[in-house]
Amino acid sequence: MTSLRFVGMDVHQATISVAVADEGQPAAAFVGRIPNEPQAIRKLLRTLGRATQLQCGYEAGPCGFTLYRQLSRMGIGCQVVAPVRLPGKAGDRVKTDRRDALKLALGLRAGILTPIWVPAPDDEALRDLVRAREDAQQDLLRHRHRLSKLLLRQGIRAPMPAWTRKHRDWLAQLAWPQRAQQLAFEDYRLAVDQASDRIARLDRQLLEVAGESRFGEIIAAFQALYGVGFVTAVTVASEVQSFARFRPRQLMGYSGTCPSEHSSGSSQRRGPISRAGNAHLRRVLVEAAWHYRYRRKDTPRRRQEEAQLPEWLRAIARRAEERLSGRFARLTARRLPPQKAVLAVSRELLGFLWSIGYEIEQRQVAAA
Repeated sequence: MTSLRFVGMDVHQATISVAVADEGQPAAAFVGRIPNEPQAIRKLLRTLGRATQLQCGYEAGPCGFTLYRQLSRMGIGCQVVAPVRLPGKAGDRVKTDRRDALKLALGLRAGILTPIWVPAPDDEALRDLVRAREDAQQDLLRHRHRLSKLLLRQGIRAPMPAWTRKHRDWLAQLAWPQRAQQLAFEDYRLAVDQASDRIARLDRQLLEVAGESRFGEIIAAFQALYGVGFVTAVTVASEVQSFARFRPRQLMGYSGTCPSEHSSGSSQRRGPISRAGNAHLRRVLVEAAWHYRYRRKDTPRRRQEEAQLPEWLRAIARRAEERLSGRFARLTARRLPPQKAVLAVSRELLGFLWSIGYEIEQRQVAAA
């Protein structure tokens, strides 16, 4: 037997449902359910045929890319499929592991499935650390809200801006008449302090790990753009992974910052942004785009920093600042709400980030 066999795998934490669609055959066959263990996977695939005969696929999900990497080591082709791009039938209300495996096998054979980008283990590890830092930032925000709401319920107002050094000193001196309230307050304050220490620790670790990664040069170059700091730069680099696999408009769509559209015939209707993309990337882009409300002052420190940049990078940074600040001003002058203007600016900011990342990747390829 020399024909290809397309293996659909519905992967869960404990089990994998497997179906096979043979090349040239009209239907797919359900093979069965096996434990999600390397030995069981290896044993089943060896019974299905040689490695060169098999093409496997499964949906991206919480189980990650462990199965993909095992199959790659075995020499078996594998696709990790985007779940939102799976074809479906209108009115189909029955969903089972068996049906999902059969659908994957038939889709692989027809070539209608959309594979996603699978990062290298080192790149995925950096992305995990970046997302851990983002989770820590969200935890800090929640702890601060809980503490501030406790003060609000008791009618206590801080005489200075919140969460500054003076504010923290003022919190440390607060005394409560009831012991239970004092204990609750101390617990909330301790949670805020621990979350702040966690972020500081992750920042130090992230700075060390990112500098040793293959993204080190790209992360440093991104920070030449106004409003792009280290956290934004490392988030963009770790989430995009490879800029060569995108064109600028494709990357903007991947970030979910493009407007949604429902047009038919002569009518055109555009709505809010699609949000059909990478939320981690979109969040840091919007935060960075808010800086372009105002133009940067021409200071000696700025001129000194720009003098250390390569000429091509300095030109991109100046062009980005001129265009994005002007675009923000023009959009708000047309009475567009700043919240909408910043989305348009963030979309164009991503285009400038792409040009820097793509240029550096091409230089690295040429140097290799």
